[in-house]
Amino acid sequence: MTKITFIGAGSLVFTKNLVRDLLTFPAFEDCTIALMDIDSERLGFAKSMVEKIIAAGHYGATVEATTNRAEALTGADGVVTTILVGDLEVWRTDLEIPKKYGVDINIGDTRGPSGIFRFLRTLPAMMDICRDIECYCPDAIFLNYTNPMAMLCRAMQSESKLQVTGLCHSVQGTAAMLARWIGAPMNEITYRCAGINHQAFYLDYKWNNKDAYPLIREAVLKRPEIYNEEQVRNEMFLHLDYYVTESSGHNSEYNAWFRKRPDLIEKYCTHGTGWNPGEYAMTIKHAEERRVHWQQQMEEWRDSPIDLQRGEEYAAYIFDATIGSGNLFEFNGNVRNFGLIDNLPEGCCVEVPVLASKGGLSPIHVGPLPDQLALLVNTSARCEELAVEGALTGDPRKIFHAICFDPLTSAVLSLEEIKNMVDEMFAANREWLPQFKHLS
Repeated sequence: MTKITFIGAGSLVFTKNLVRDLLTFPAFEDCTIALMDIDSERLGFAKSMVEKIIAAGHYGATVEATTNRAEALTGADGVVTTILVGDLEVWRTDLEIPKKYGVDINIGDTRGPSGIFRFLRTLPAMMDICRDIECYCPDAIFLNYTNPMAMLCRAMQSESKLQVTGLCHSVQGTAAMLARWIGAPMNEITYRCAGINHQAFYLDYKWNNKDAYPLIREAVLKRPEIYNEEQVRNEMFLHLDYYVTESSGHNSEYNAWFRKRPDLIEKYCTHGTGWNPGEYAMTIKHAEERRVHWQQQMEEWRDSPIDLQRGEEYAAYIFDATIGSGNLFEFNGNVRNFGLIDNLPEGCCVEVPVLASKGGLSPIHVGPLPDQLALLVNTSARCEELAVEGALTGDPRKIFHAICFDPLTSAVLSLEEIKNMVDEMFAANREWLPQFKHLS
C-alpha cells in the first residue's frame, strides 16, 4: 500500500488541496496519508479535513496523524514539506529591520535580506528532515513547497542524495492568467518556461502553436484593467520582452526598479501588486489575522461542502507519474543547474522543465536565457549561491556579502548601512541560527 507523508501538515490549505488532488488518482484511492506537524491542534484539524475528503469521495484511503516525524516517514513512498520555522515575532524582524534602514520589502519570503534570514532559520530543520528521509524512506520522492524555495533546494540537493525538487504554483498560475487575458482556453496553450524560482520567464508562450506574445502585449497596452492587474510584471514585460512567473508583489522586491523611492512605490507597488496597499505592514497584518482567525476558518471549512475536483498543483501528478500509474508528467521544478541553463551559474538552483516518470525526475536542457534576462537572473542566483555557502559553513561574512549585492538593497543602502542592517538581523535571529556558532 502506497504511503504519502506530509511534513508540516498544519499548513492546512496546502494539506487539504494536495490530499484532495492525490486521491483523485486511482493509484492512490486506497493509500495511507501520514500527517505530521509539531502543532498538535493544527494537526488535529488537518486530520479531520482529510477524513472528510476521504468520506466525501468514498475512498479506501486511511489517514494517520502524529507529532513524531520518524513515525510519519517510515516506509513512505512520497514526502511533501510545507513547514514554517520561527514565530511571527522573529518573522516581523525580516521586514521591519530592513524597513528601518530604508529597504521597503513587500513579502520577504524568497530572497533579499528578508528571504536570506528566513532561509538561515529554515535550513537546519530542512536538513534534519532530509536526514530522517535518508534513514526511514531513502527512495521516496521528496517534494518541497517551503520557501525560500531556491536556496533550500540548492542546499538540500548538494548535501543529500535524495530525489528532491521544489514546487511553486506560479508557473501554471501565471500561464492561466495570461490565457485569460487573451481569451484562450488553457488546453490550447503551450509554453517553455525557465529561470530561477519566482524569476522564471516564458521563453515562448503559444496558442495553438502560434506565438501569443503579440496578443499579450496588445492586451497589456490597450486594456487598462489588465495593465493595472499586474503593474510591476507588466512593466517588466513591456521592457524586457518576456513575462515573469511570480506576482508583482514579489517581483517588486527582486530588482532595483520599483521600490527604491517612495514615488516609485506609490506609482507601481501600491495598487497593482495584489497586496494592496503593497507595503510590508499589510504582509504583517495578513499574517496576524491568519494566526488569530485560523481556527474559525477551519471550522467553516469543516462545515462546508467538499469540492473533490482535482486542482492544478503539481505534486499529485508527480506522485502519479513516479510511484503511481507511471503516466509521464512534465512540470517546472527546482533543480541544480548542471547543463540546463547555459548562462546561469553552474550548480545553482534553477527552475526548469522536469519530466516525472517511473525512472524518477529528469530535468530538461533549456539552453541560454536571452541576454537581458540572464543579467537580471544571474544577480539573484549568485547572491543565493553565496548565501547557501554561508549557511552551510556558518560564515556570517558570506551572508553579508550576499545581501550587499541584492538589487533592491544595493539600490538603497551604502555598504556600511548594509553591514549595520545585517548585524541587527543576526542579533534578532540569534536563537534560530545554531549553525553560526560565533553568535553568543
